[in-house]
Amino acid sequence: MVNENFEPKIVGFCCNWCSYRAADLAGTARIKYSPNVRVLRVMCSGRVDPSFVMKALASGADGVLIAGCHPGECHYIEQNYKAMRRYSILKHTLRAMGVEPDRVRLVWASAAEGQQLAEAIDLLVADVRKLGPLKWPGNWTENGQREEALETLLKEHEEALEVV
Repeated sequence: MVNENFEPKIVGFCCNWCSYRAADLAGTARIKYSPNVRVLRVMCSGRVDPSFVMKALASGADGVLIAGCHPGECHYIEQNYKAMRRYSILKHTLRAMGVEPDRVRLVWASAAEGQQLAEAIDLLVADVRKLGPLKWPGNWTENGQREEALETLLKEHEEALEVV
């Protein structure tokens, strides 16, 4: 049963070259999509380590979106194939931990596909809303306030990008 009052918190890891630009295009083209996603830019979807996803979920996210270039069109040659392999293993691990695999999604969106990315975001938010809150420790607070856990996650992500 869908809980209309529940607003899921989604962390979105978006590839700098394609999906992050698709999100930007959706914004500049005024394409409406759910505001439930906090977008984090990564240089490539292949850079998204499964531990990033686990940390996001442990820090209070109800779902995670990983978005990158279409297979065969990666700016780093084959790294989105690496993302596919990691995603497959991650889904298996989450299932083994009792976490619904539908909380994490891998999508492909080129820089020109703002509409498709917006639709993928809306679909993920609707699916996670049906599942309800994840209820792991360290959940975010309501009323637009984010707990320290999320702030720490964002800071660590930015620091990791500076090292690379």
